[in-house]
Amino acid sequence: MTSKFTPKQEQVLRRVLNDDFFICGLHGAKRSGKTVLNNMVFMNEIARVRETADRLGIDEPMYILAGTSSTSIQNNIIQELYNMFDIEPKYDKHGAFTLCGVKVIQVYTGSISGLKRARGFTAFGAYVNEASLANEQVFKEIISRCSGEGARIVWDSNPDIPTHWLRRDYINSGDDMIIDFHFKLDDNTFMSDRYRENIKNATPAGVFYDRDILGLWVTGEGVVYRDFSENMFVDNAPEGITKIYAGVDWGYEHFGSIVVIGETSDGPVYLLEEHAYQYKEVDFWVDLAKNIKERYGNITFWADSARPEHVARFQREQLRTFNANKAVLSGIEEVAKLMKAGRFFVISDKVSKFKDEVYQYIWNEKTGEPVKENDDVLDAVRYAIYSQHSQPKATVRRRSQFGL
Repeated sequence: MTSKFTPKQEQVLRRVLNDDFFICGLHGAKRSGKTVLNNMVFMNEIARVRETADRLGIDEPMYILAGTSSTSIQNNIIQELYNMFDIEPKYDKHGAFTLCGVKVIQVYTGSISGLKRARGFTAFGAYVNEASLANEQVFKEIISRCSGEGARIVWDSNPDIPTHWLRRDYINSGDDMIIDFHFKLDDNTFMSDRYRENIKNATPAGVFYDRDILGLWVTGEGVVYRDFSENMFVDNAPEGITKIYAGVDWGYEHFGSIVVIGETSDGPVYLLEEHAYQYKEVDFWVDLAKNIKERYGNITFWADSARPEHVARFQREQLRTFNANKAVLSGIEEVAKLMKAGRFFVISDKVSKFKDEVYQYIWNEKTGEPVKENDDVLDAVRYAIYSQHSQPKATVRRRSQFGL
């Protein structure tokens, strides 16, 4: 008979179902089976809380369901519960819902503003998704709320820097009641060997491989774009460019830049041209962007939101401009994956500063983010590619989610 769980998941279940704990964390590689397992544990915890409440004579015990935002909770947990168990919560006006006789309170951990949703009540447990992205104060407030009899907290997370508070306080704690389990990609034996090898081969070298594949809490070392090579410089763009867009990084003392990116229908991405200058006012950048528009058409400009007045000026000048998605690590990973896959190319005689930056852009080993040097053109490239590729897709929702 085929098991519903991987050996790693079975190891976790044996511990959490047979022995008591206060806090249990699942951390490690992406796609390794952490969240789907915690969703199962969550359902078991809800049933356990209901039994405890019946014994204590409590009509409506409360349980905390936490994630960085309502969207992340919906996508990572609620939707998966619907897929697995056909559970479709009915929300009250505060976003809470009742499941098996337990009132589930949603708490958003992505910023300190989530603190107010975690105060003023006693909970019999909590499930915290994407815990490393949580505000530390909110996470600790959730723990303090869990004072009901037998309360237990489960969390899951991808790795972050080695000095992260979550790793410091809740991993390898030495306390038998604060336990954790480390997952690697290879622990997900439901994925074929071929698929796992393809993921490994497509993952950029260095910090992304160590975190996403091995599940290690590491910081970056050395050059950020380790997979970039000289053979990615080409003389000309191919004929089949089907999509063109631009990235804008504002500057004055440091270099400002506009880059133009082209894509072919079969996937490769080309840095078509770079414009990088110091001491230029916004009028200069408007004229440059208009020239780009004349040559390439009404393309999208993904601009640094740090200068909203410049973004507004571009928009007034009928330049199709939007605030870029500036997520640093996710954006770098998107660009690095293209390089790793051999799908990133640069028109050699159309760039200058890029050639220096790509080899000098390095990690800050203390913060786990890049050093803020040699990044003026690379930031514009990241803004353009990650913003273009991370645009939200249409989501089909059930009528009942809107009370219809």
